[in-house]
Formats: sequence, structure tokens, C-alpha cells
Amino acid sequence: MPQRSKNIEKICILGGGTAGWMTAAALSHKLKGLPVHIELVESDEIGTVGVGEATLPLIRNFNEALNIDEATFMKETEATFKLGIEFCNWGRPGDRYIHPFGDYGRPIDGLPFYQAWLRLRQLGDTSRLDEYAYSIIAAEHARFQRPSADHTAIDGGFGYAYQFDSSRYARFLRKYAEAKGVVRTEGKVALTDCHPENGFVRSLTLDNGKTAAADLFVDCSGFRGVLIEQALKTGYDDWSHWLPCNRAIAVPCESRGAFAPLTRATAREAGWQWRIPLQHRVGNGHVYCSSFISDDEATTRLLENLEGPALAAPRQLFFTTGRRRKFWNRNVVAIGLSAGFLEPLESTSIHLIQEGITELLQLFPDQSFSTLDADEYNARMGLSFERVRDFLLLHYVANQREQGDLWLHFQNLKLPDSLEEKLSAWMTRGHIIAYEFGTFLPPSWLAVLLGQNLVPRGYDPRVRKIGDDRLRMEARRLRDAVQAAVEKTPKHADFIRQVGAGSGSTPIMAGMI
Repeated sequence: MPQRSKNIEKICILGGGTAGWMTAAALSHKLKGLPVHIELVESDEIGTVGVGEATLPLIRNFNEALNIDEATFMKETEATFKLGIEFCNWGRPGDRYIHPFGDYGRPIDGLPFYQAWLRLRQLGDTSRLDEYAYSIIAAEHARFQRPSADHTAIDGGFGYAYQFDSSRYARFLRKYAEAKGVVRTEGKVALTDCHPENGFVRSLTLDNGKTAAADLFVDCSGFRGVLIEQALKTGYDDWSHWLPCNRAIAVPCESRGAFAPLTRATAREAGWQWRIPLQHRVGNGHVYCSSFISDDEATTRLLENLEGPALAAPRQLFFTTGRRRKFWNRNVVAIGLSAGFLEPLESTSIHLIQEGITELLQLFPDQSFSTLDADEYNARMGLSFERVRDFLLLHYVANQREQGDLWLHFQNLKLPDSLEEKLSAWMTRGHIIAYEFGTFLPPSWLAVLLGQNLVPRGYDPRVRKIGDDRLRMEARRLRDAVQAAVEKTPKHADFIRQVGAGSGSTPIMAGMI
């Protein structure tokens, strides 16, 4: 009989920050009870990028899987709730729409409500599709509550996420992971020792003389990709011909604006600006393409558009949009920025970290490191990155701006076949191709398509069977139900206090709306 492969006995995570400590927390919890030692190597001298202050709803699944109490987590990270993302000036200057974490209306005779709305629009109805989405109207009025337990209710069935201080989240998870036995080692990698025959990483030698040996290495070393790229020469697929923004400037400021449960992305002449309201401050940043604006001009533009005094000096980030050709190569799995980078337009940075961790746990190897497992992991993560890429690209190509070299560039861009197919199906018959796997569901695509003025030429002909009078009646009933539910919903700031999620150091005031 063939000898059975040995189980993984030692895991080394290179790099801390959000990616490293999320990985350490998840592995230490899910592998509890197994004879597996987990070591995390990081250096205080290097620091972290601090990606992802805004998140997607599945972050709740991650925290819940680790039995993390929501109120405690929010206090520790100065978190606020999030119902969606507000986009300003993306279709045309002056346009505004919200991408909600939920659907629009309720199906009528099995048909998505937006199909009925398209028909009503042709009949002269001037209502916004947003008026049928509880989460959008609640966000516009700076109100929040958790979804109703009744998923058929107008205030049930939507999702919510968080906006939080990512450096505090990393520290919070570090305490969690260390309490479960993860050992942190301080030091920078000076030398990587690879097996001369199979190329597997055997150990790391640090600048302080310490060594870290392991069976499995998880590379969370950020853009540098110390193991996945510098040691294993995995290669990188550059997507900057589709997504050319290559720099960002980030700065926190005092809060002076609306305390709404929303992240905001405002299009600028050579990129876009984010606004993320936390309990104790507002996170801001300007993502841009250096071919169309200088670093000094980009910094000036950001500082000119802050709502309050800056709380730190602006920090410059450089990146190339794309992904590793392999996320799992030999005995190294890249998670976080070492795996790839997609600009944070739709708050996907932490979500892709979470996906990487989830897939690793589902395909967790033994010391034989089956190529089938690695191939499956790479296929799944590759598809995730590509579908997020297409969704981000949609925001840029669906613009009708008449000025700005960056925006005019996108109007003549050859699209990936996958996005071209999706747009064609939508424009001809109002159909959204649904994926079995993918971060964003049809309502998300719908929000951007209609929010940026891409109205299809047709709609599902089955809507005509419902009857125009009934469509009008159902639409009026839904609008009234949404409005009534929102009026009963607490203010966002009040709800944070009511559930005990306030940090105590927050400048939140009841009058902020």
C-alpha cells in the first residue's frame, strides 16, 4: 500500500496587517484541535498599506464564523454600518446613484421588479427605481437597523457591511489569534531557502538571525510578494490597459458631513475620490492615473475636497492593477496584496482576502501538495479577480462625460469578452447574465447599469401579461411600504449607541444626519 501523506504540521504566515492577521485568526480557529503550529512573521519597520476600510456584507460571515461579537468588534475598530456605496458624477457630472446591498422591490409573478419598472417607465412613470429599495432610502435618510427576520418583509432580505479602521481591525484580530496559540515573530526576511529539486520554500532567515521553517507558507507580504514573486518568480498579469489608475493618496480628516451608512465614490477629472465615515474620523483617498494628472495636483484636489481638517499627512500609494498568474504556487499561497490588486472602488480588497482564506480552508493541503488542489484554488481565485475586474471596469466604460482624457479613453476601449457579452445582453433585452460564482449578484450590476444611464432598449415581454393597471398598483404599494418602513427606522448614529457598538471616543452627535 502507498504510504499516507503527512498532515501539515507547521504554517508560516509572512506579513501582518489586515491580510496576515485575518489569515492567522481564521486558520487558528478552524484548525483548532489539530496538531498544527502557526507562526506569523512581520516587521514593525515595514508597516502595512492598511487596505480596506470599507467592506462588503460577507465580512459578517467571516466574523460570525470566528464567533466575534459584533458590538465588541465595532467598538474596537471604530466601525459604522454600511448599506451600500454612493457614486457621484460617474455617468455624467451631477449624476448620483447608490449601489445597495439588497434588491429592488419584490418580484411580481416571478419576474424581477426592475422588469416591471422598465415597462412603467415606457408608460410615462417618472419614479426612480431607488424608491423601491428600502436600503437605499434608509441610507439617504441616514437611518439603519438590522434586516427584519422576515425576509419577505420590505425591510428584510437586504445585506449590510461595515466601515472600520483597518489597522485597528488587524490589532483586534492579532489579539484573537495570539489567544488561540499563533506565535508572532518580529523580523524582516533576509534570505529564502528553497528546495533545490522541487523549488518548495523550506525556511526563512530573518535579519535578526532567527529562522522560520514550515510546511505551508502564506504570503501576506503586500505588493512586494516576497515569497510568491521574489522567491518563486510566479509572474503577474498586468490589467492596467483596462484599469489604468495606478496611484492613490490617502488622508484621514475630522468628520463634518453626513453620518450616513454609506461609502462614497466621487468621480474626478483623472480618477475618483473615496469617503468612508467611521465613528472617530473620515477616511479619504484619491485614486488616479499618473498619465493624466501629477501627484501634486492629485494631492491638491484631494485636500481641496475634504469636509474637515486633515488629521495626518497625505500618504502616497503606488500600484499596478492585476493579479498573480498563480495564487498557489508549490507550497506558497498568496493572500491580500501579494495575490493582486484591484482598486477599492467597490470595497473588494478585504473581500478578496476573505475569499482567499475561505478557499484555502476548503482545499487545505497535506504535505503532498496535490496539484489538483492548487489548480482548483487558482481557478476559483482567478475567476473571482476577473469578475471583480469586469464590474469595476463597467463603472468607467459606462460614462457619458464629455471632458477628461481618462474618461474619453474608456469610451473607446476594447472590453474583455466577458464584459462585452454582459453589456450586450443587458442593452438588447434588459437581461443580466447571472454567474454561479462571483462577488456581485444581478442587483449590483443593475444598480450601476441604470445608475449610469444604460437603459435597455427592451424588457422581458412576460411583463405585459401582468397588466399595466396592476403594475401601477403594485409599484405604488411598494413605494408606500418602503417609505413607511424607513420612517420607523432609527437614525444610524442612534442605532450604533442603542446596540452598544459605540466606541466612547466618537464625535458622533445625534443631530448629524
